Amino acid sequence: MKKTIVRSVSTAALLSTVFAGSAYASTYTVQKGDTLSKIASKYQTTVPQIKGLNGLTSDMIYVNQTLKVTAEAAVQPAVPTPAPAPVSTSDYVVKSGDYLGKIAKQFSTTVAELKSLNGLNSDLIFVGQTLKVSAAVTTPATPPPAVTPPTPPVEPSTTSVYTVVNGDTLSKIGLQVGMSVQELKTLNGLNSDRIYIGQQLNVKAQAPVVTTPAPVAPVAPVAPPSDVKQTTDYTVKSGDTLGSISLQYKMSLQDLMSLNGLNSHMIYVGQVLKVAGQAPTVVTPATGDFAAAFVNAGYSVMGIPYAWGGSSLKGFDCSGFIYYAANLAGKKIGRYSAEGYYSRTFYVDQPQAGDLVFFENTYKKGISHVGIYIGNNQFLHADEKKGVTISSLTSPYYTEHFDGFKRFY
Repeated sequence: MKKTIVRSVSTAALLSTVFAGSAYASTYTVQKGDTLSKIASKYQTTVPQIKGLNGLTSDMIYVNQTLKVTAEAAVQPAVPTPAPAPVSTSDYVVKSGDYLGKIAKQFSTTVAELKSLNGLNSDLIFVGQTLKVSAAVTTPATPPPAVTPPTPPVEPSTTSVYTVVNGDTLSKIGLQVGMSVQELKTLNGLNSDRIYIGQQLNVKAQAPVVTTPAPVAPVAPVAPPSDVKQTTDYTVKSGDTLGSISLQYKMSLQDLMSLNGLNSHMIYVGQVLKVAGQAPTVVTPATGDFAAAFVNAGYSVMGIPYAWGGSSLKGFDCSGFIYYAANLAGKKIGRYSAEGYYSRTFYVDQPQAGDLVFFENTYKKGISHVGIYIGNNQFLHADEKKGVTISSLTSPYYTEHFDGFKRFY
């Protein structure tokens, strides 16, 4: 009888020791889709506290990593979490039309993770290339948060709540509500650009009043040839094109060709052309800023009709317009589709005139339209009905299909 009493006391002491220890800290095994912010929210703590407790110097964590967390997790339902299966990888062969964003979405991962897994320094990939990817191909599930992520205190009168829907990105939401990506991240305490369907974000209470500002045209269109009162002669030099001459004299290609009775844009060294007015002091595309020359080149072909697959003065489609304007501005690039230019550019959060703007799911699924950003939420592009024209990103159609701003490497 005495022996039984001693054993009971020892068991109680042991349980007391175990629970006393758990009152200070516990551990958590990182699962797929976790971030420090998500874990901090679950355990009612902060990212800096978790980083300090685990000696972390960055926000990077990995699946199956064991982290120390505060004992405040005891307020969460005590549901055992099964250990996740080891993450394995498999090979994926790049097909025509693929880009890292598309592959990352297919395999429920991110572009950064794909680049890290494959040792890539840029977003460029090629058909037939073998990439390592996560073994499981699944449709990304929307993880319901255990606890609504905490947000910084804000003035109720100046903010409202936006619920993330399928296809949303921070860039797309920012465009709708008149905020930058950084403003959205700061307002919502986000450490990365990742968001999920159903997530509620604080945004400005009122969307900005949509106005259509006057086009910002670095090169102002000149009057038609019939109104030109003064002309001068220009002798063609080596390296000249009709496009570079029209930019130099602030004329459209159509006006320059009409003034000289040209039926094609072929010219030769020594040829004398009539141009409107005197040559202004300008920086030529070959030695000047590409972005400015790119926008100028886009303006110089405004009004050229739309033509599917077109990339000449007879007609342009959206990617043919980019090809023509970029080469005219001095950047020698190949003729690609909108998807092709998408994979040869990188994202920018603060767009400038001369950057590219991409749209998705217009006439086909995925990246399907591209234009040249000219500032003030406006862009130049080849429109199916209007030809080369200016449109506004605040238009409901373009807001709905907006993907993001990118820049040539």
